This record gives sequence, C-alpha cells and structure tokens, in this order.
Amino acid sequence: MKDYISDRVILLAEYIIENKATVRKAAKQFNISKSTVHKDITERLLLLNAALAKKAKEVLEENKANRHIRGGMATKQKYQNEKRMGA
Repeated sequence: MKDYISDRVILLAEYIIENKATVRKAAKQFNISKSTVHKDITERLLLLNAALAKKAKEVLEENKANRHIRGGMATKQKYQNEKRMGA
C-alpha cells in the first residue's frame, strides 16, 4: 500500500473515532467518496492497525444503527422549516 494511502487511512480512522463521525461526514472532511471511506475502514485499516480498525468499526456500526433516527429528525426539521416559511 502506498504511503499516502496508509497515512490517510490512519488519519481517517482517528477522525471517525474522535468525532464519532458518520461515513458521509468523514468523506466530506477528507474530500473522498463514501465508498473510499468504507473500504479504508473495513479493509485497509485492518491490515495496518487491527485495534484501531476495531474501534473505528464500532463507531460506524453505532452510526448505522442510529441512522433511522437522524433521518426522521431531518424530515421533521424540514417540515417545521416549511411551516415557518408558510410553504
């Protein structure tokens, strides 16, 4: 694996763990695709640092389990904003 990829993978994992970031948020922060984030965390990180991979995967699993709640809250917010604007 190239050095810049290895560096990105480690930084990405640390960012996700420290910020409890979603895949989408991490992808935006690092200016990469969501599929690249997923591949970095689930495949590449495991080869570099298994302990870090486990922690990062736990955060992503927690985010995945709660995504329906965030989606519902976003929908609620959307309709509240529309109601305030008189739409």
